[in-house]
Amino acid sequence: MRTCEEPRPPNGQSPIALAAGQSEYGFAEKVVEGMFIVVNSITIKIHSKAFHASFELWQLQGYSVNPNWQQSDLRLTRITDPQRGEVLTFKELTWQTLRIEADATDNGDQDPVTTPLRLITNQGRIQISLKRRTKDCNVMASKLMFLLDDLLWVLTDSQLKAMMKYAESLSEAMEKSAQQRKSLAPESVQITPPAPSTQQSWSQPSGVSPNASSIGQYFEKHDMKESSYHLLISRLDLHICDDSHTRESGTLKHGMLGGAMQLTFRRMAFDYYPFHRAGDACRHWVRYSEAMEARGQWAKKLVSEFQSKIEKL
Repeated sequence: MRTCEEPRPPNGQSPIALAAGQSEYGFAEKVVEGMFIVVNSITIKIHSKAFHASFELWQLQGYSVNPNWQQSDLRLTRITDPQRGEVLTFKELTWQTLRIEADATDNGDQDPVTTPLRLITNQGRIQISLKRRTKDCNVMASKLMFLLDDLLWVLTDSQLKAMMKYAESLSEAMEKSAQQRKSLAPESVQITPPAPSTQQSWSQPSGVSPNASSIGQYFEKHDMKESSYHLLISRLDLHICDDSHTRESGTLKHGMLGGAMQLTFRRMAFDYYPFHRAGDACRHWVRYSEAMEARGQWAKKLVSEFQSKIEKL
C-alpha cells in the first residue's frame, strides 16, 4: 500500500454485485458474507514519503457473527428491514500475533538518527458493523471496534519522537481524505434519520404485518446512527526509556545514566465519530453518560451563537 498525495475518487458500487450482474443486495453478497476465511500469515507493507511500515498477522480468521458477536446461523448474522431498504451485517476478525514496524525513509524529512518503531502484540480482534442500502449495496454507515488485551510496549525517547513525526506526516493526508468523505457523503450517510414517527406510521397501508414492526424494532436496536471507530485496550503497560547515552560516540560518560518512566492504563478507550456535527445528540454513542448532557447544552449554545453571527454577516 502507498499513501496518496491527493485522495482517490470513491470506489462506487459493490464489485461483488456488479460481477454477479445485479445492482441490489442479493444472493451473491450473502454468499461472500457467509465465507469463513483462515489465513496462516499475512504481511502488509505501507510506503509513505516520510516513512515505511509493515504489518504482519499470524493465524488470521474472518467470519460472520450475530449482533451479540457470537457465531451462529448465517441467517442471524444480518438484519434486513424492507421498510427502510437497509441491511445490517456483522463481522469479526481475530488473530494470534500482530507485529508492527515503522522506520523513516532515506528521502524523508525525518531525523537521520531515528530508531525503528516496533510493536508486537498477542491475540486481538476487530468487530465490524456495516449498514448498506439494499438497492445499490452502498455503505451508509459503519462501526469498527479494535479490541486488544494486555499490551506491553517499550519505547525509547527517540522512538517516541519518531512516532510523533510519523503521525504528523500522515495527518495531512488523513485530513484531505476526511474532507473528501464529508463533501461527498449525502445527508443520510452522515447521520441516519430517526425512525418513522407515529404520524408517518398511520400513512402505511393496513396490510403491513405485525412481524414487520418487530423487525423494525430489532433493526433500530442494533442500528448505527453514524460511522464511528473505536479502540479498546484492557491493559497497557508503557515503558519510556532514555537512550541518549547510546549516541555519545559509543561511550558512556560519568553521570549520564538514562532514566525510565512506566505508565499503566486500564480499560483505555478511544472513540472517533468523524461525521458527528456540533450540537447533535450523542445518546447513541458507545460510552454515553449523563455527564455528556452538560457538554451537549454547551455545544448547542456555541452553535447558536455562531449561527447568529453568520446571519448578521
